[in-house]
Amino acid sequence: MTQLPSHAPVTRFAWWKPLLFLAVVVIGLWYVKWQPYYGKAFTAAETHSIGKSILANAADSPWRATLDYAMVYFLAVWKAAVLGVILGSLVQVLIPRAWLLRLMGSSRFGSTLMGTGLGLPGMMCSCCAAPVTAGLRQSQVSSGAAMAFWLANPLLNPATLIFMGFVLGWHFAAIRLVAGLMMVLGIAWLVQRSVPDQAVTAPVIPARDEQPFLSRWLRVMWRLFCNTIPLYIIAVLLLGAARVWLFPHADGAVGNTLFWVMLMAIAGCLFVIPTAAEIPIVQTMMLAGMGIAPALALLVTLPAVSVPSLLMLHRAFPARALWIALIGVAGSGMLLGVLALWLA
Repeated sequence: MTQLPSHAPVTRFAWWKPLLFLAVVVIGLWYVKWQPYYGKAFTAAETHSIGKSILANAADSPWRATLDYAMVYFLAVWKAAVLGVILGSLVQVLIPRAWLLRLMGSSRFGSTLMGTGLGLPGMMCSCCAAPVTAGLRQSQVSSGAAMAFWLANPLLNPATLIFMGFVLGWHFAAIRLVAGLMMVLGIAWLVQRSVPDQAVTAPVIPARDEQPFLSRWLRVMWRLFCNTIPLYIIAVLLLGAARVWLFPHADGAVGNTLFWVMLMAIAGCLFVIPTAAEIPIVQTMMLAGMGIAPALALLVTLPAVSVPSLLMLHRAFPARALWIALIGVAGSGMLLGVLALWLA
């Protein structure tokens, strides 16, 4: 009797995985971002303030300044940072890679637009969005789409734009929206053109995918944590000691000149802040005499990138892509400030 060839059993798609990911996204963002920001918007509308500048009252001692800033900063961002690591790991084990490649795996501009759109509801700062971006890159999402997702989180944050309108004025919010959109799409396009991705074929399921979900997720999350968080903590501590020299608050110290536009654009790209912290920083410095041109430079550079967030992505992007992001953000801040000087 001839024996018929045996066929491997067909593995059914586990619909519970993307549904679980969606539930974690919605619940996590509601708890960490959406619900707190809803109440904060009413506070901004009533008081025209969202709190004091995180740079205020810096200690003279660098060591004391480091500890003070680190405590204030990490208390403000730890929930979002934890959520970022969780989502960055879950996107690798719960979302089918074929789905991600279909949405954001192409080098075409459509993938960049998709990355931009998916970054809007996150409302995360650049550091908290970095683990999610790293997870997307690990799933072979295109460099342009991942870069757009990363930059859109802080630059196009809808809550920040609303806070900015109530605190600084709606003209500032409009400028930030237009400039932020141009920066996100322009820098992501440059990254995609300058750092082309290798051709991606249909994803091959590695042997570890056959292991239990919990063990695989913990392994992925631990690897993501080790690749991002230690450098993040060290860089925040170092920048905490340098904040006094990066952002002078003396009356009239920051004038409306090209020199200060360039200096504030560079300082904004280096320093790290929580979500929307650029608003009270600029508000405080303008009350102390800072001109509108350096203020605009800070409004687009402070939230976009920082030394810690760039270090967190050193394994996710080639060095060239991160340099393009850094120089693109700094150049955009300078250009916006120069335009404000010219129109003044």
